Amino acid sequence: MARLLAPQLAANDLAGIVHSGVVRTRRLAEMVAEIAGLTARCDPRWLERDFGSWEGRRWNAIWRESGDLMNRMMTDPESFRPGGGETGRELADRVEAAWRDLPPGGDILVVAHGGPIAAIRTAMERQPIDRTVSYIPPHGAVIAMTRFRSFACPAAPCAQIRL
Repeated sequence: MARLLAPQLAANDLAGIVHSGVVRTRRLAEMVAEIAGLTARCDPRWLERDFGSWEGRRWNAIWRESGDLMNRMMTDPESFRPGGGETGRELADRVEAAWRDLPPGGDILVVAHGGPIAAIRTAMERQPIDRTVSYIPPHGAVIAMTRFRSFACPAAPCAQIRL
């Protein structure tokens, strides 16, 4: 999939490339960077949500052990820590900071994960954090987002989503 996607992404006039640091994001970012003649930069703030002791486990296994506790990721995203990991609010704050720190001007390719992408889309749409799950993209999706104004500071240039 990455070998097919990399040339398509590199064909855009990119000003920079950022990835989360995980092997699958780094490899795609580096493939695009090589084709585009750029350097891919790692920013771990684009990592997927920290699921603590639930990390790497199948949802069915977690469900069997904890019952409907996992539903709190959607019903209590401000304070629930799945497996003792990161709250939805912590994920959103981390990713929003990474978004604000992207260099201005030009298109920046960010190779990230569903949770961070959903968190940014939720913030850009000015939706409550409990709506984040509805913004999770399908696996392998390319989501284009344009920064015009910051969602955190209405007086600054803001973001708009192009899907």
